[in-house]
Amino acid sequence: MGKVLIIGAGGVGTVVAQKVAQNPDVFTEIMLASRTKSKCDAIAADVKKRTGVTIQTAQVDADVVPELVKLFNRFKPELVINVALPYQDLTIMDACLEAGVNYLDTANYEPKDEAHFEYSWQWAYRDKFEKAGLTAILGCGFDPGVTSIFTAYAAKHHFDEIHYLDIVDCNAGDHGKAFATNFNPEINIREVTQKGKYWENGQWVETEPHEIHKPLNYPKIGSKESYVIYHEELESLVKNFPTLKRARFWMTFGQEYLTHLRVIQNIGMARIDEVEFNGVKIVPIQFLKAVLPDPGGLGENYTGQTSIGCRIRGLKDGKEKTYYVYNNCSHEEAFKETGAQGVSYTTGVPAMIGAMMFFKGEWHKPGVYNVEEFNPDPFMEKLNIHGLPWVELHDVNLEL
Repeated sequence: MGKVLIIGAGGVGTVVAQKVAQNPDVFTEIMLASRTKSKCDAIAADVKKRTGVTIQTAQVDADVVPELVKLFNRFKPELVINVALPYQDLTIMDACLEAGVNYLDTANYEPKDEAHFEYSWQWAYRDKFEKAGLTAILGCGFDPGVTSIFTAYAAKHHFDEIHYLDIVDCNAGDHGKAFATNFNPEINIREVTQKGKYWENGQWVETEPHEIHKPLNYPKIGSKESYVIYHEELESLVKNFPTLKRARFWMTFGQEYLTHLRVIQNIGMARIDEVEFNGVKIVPIQFLKAVLPDPGGLGENYTGQTSIGCRIRGLKDGKEKTYYVYNNCSHEEAFKETGAQGVSYTTGVPAMIGAMMFFKGEWHKPGVYNVEEFNPDPFMEKLNIHGLPWVELHDVNLEL
């Protein structure tokens, strides 16, 4: 159906490349580009070995709009899948506008020099994309992404009004390392060490990091201590589902992980500002990233599974209803299929499906949209087919 350009050659980029190549009826020509072409070449070689599909590769600096535009004009993709760093979202969107290319990402923009997550920067592009006749699809990973689509699906099929939404994210996997992050350490550590925030009664309530926590039970996993943190999809969900009285995001962390995080913060290694060392300016968290295990290399020894879903309470036909929809993903199965661990898999598969929705004309309208603003049904159908089957439970104890 169309030509697609993937930007980013980390764990998620690996999964996107593998899954796109598995669907040659939709993606007729594929290119993978990143700052380091050798990473793209290694992924392309593995894709060829697994699927027989040839992926073109290229070097590009996603911080530099003219470089991106030059590549877009040469390859002429219909859609760019951005799985680079969140602070490169706007340069890639600028390049898409200049070259006339549609856009999809998995994480919202954040400034490089501030741990701040907000959609306003990307929502400001809505008129530009609309006037250009281009589609921009925001937040098409798992969370954000599938969790937002789960919510839209619940609102469409099971509720007249959604009042309480709790997104629950559990990684019960074990990678065998003393400390490692499941995706880019620079982004991961910034995300989980900031203050918590949730929506209640029409306003945001801020908490200290990891202040609110309780054990929650996860299917096939059991009880895991879960912490309220702020996560970006809450911002768009409370806007698009105005009946919400409360919306929270919960994530599991082990005590050892939290101890490491606390030490990293206490000794200044989580800092995102420059310090001088031996006459050279370095950013501590970037140095830390260089010495921590590469998230893309964790898959081989990763055991266990993730469980991510939405626990929802609201009204249907005037009666209170509870609903839980979730997916469990095996790290071992993800690695066997794509060479990447489960956290990369759960982000990369939805990005591919979102791109598929675009090419099939299901999610194709000029402007900038979060995924819950599209029809959830065809996406939900493809999740079951492409490796992330979901389970729904009605009228259950949500523990919340």
